[in-house]
Amino acid sequence: MKFFEFPPTRSIRVRWTLQELGVDFEAVTVNMLAGDHKSPAFLKINPAGKLPALVDGDLVLTESIAIVLYLAEKYPAKRLIPTNLGQRAEFYRWLMFAVTELEQPLWRIARHTSLYPENKRLPAEIDLAREDFKSMARVLEDHLEARPFVVGDSVTVADFVLAYTLDWANEVRLLEGFPKSKAHMERMYARPRAPMRIAKALASVGLGKG
Repeated sequence: MKFFEFPPTRSIRVRWTLQELGVDFEAVTVNMLAGDHKSPAFLKINPAGKLPALVDGDLVLTESIAIVLYLAEKYPAKRLIPTNLGQRAEFYRWLMFAVTELEQPLWRIARHTSLYPENKRLPAEIDLAREDFKSMARVLEDHLEARPFVVGDSVTVADFVLAYTLDWANEVRLLEGFPKSKAHMERMYARPRAPMRIAKALASVGLGKG
């Protein structure tokens, strides 16, 4: 397998899954700061010009959630995806919750803070996005009451996806008042095969303070 990544991006989710699985893979860094994600060679892999991407034989897969699901399904003995139908439904529920209810407000904050040109940034949108995140984070906080994992009695890729998303929220100071969510994030990143956190990933490419 060949894994195309750029450290600060959602590539972290896929690297985490690969490391937890303990499988062999070739990592290829695509330097987004240098524009390598827009090169003709990479656009053949992902026409959207985004990371991460995974090539496994003839399969070329993009979108971090699709990749971690594929990897969990490919190596069922590692138990990173529930086998029980009810638990798997809950597993899908929380994955979707992470990428729609939690991640989207974070993207809105990022866009109106640094990604959009200054003349297109809307400060009011940042405040609204923070409110939206907090209201949905309360749902997760309540769910994590007395739960060591998001679903079931063992770790799944849903835990990794949520931990990464919570780390992102922590970077913009949105986890204050959510101790259970923060504890879950810290617990996941304390795992021996966890990847670097976002702050360190940013520092590794010369961004942020690390």
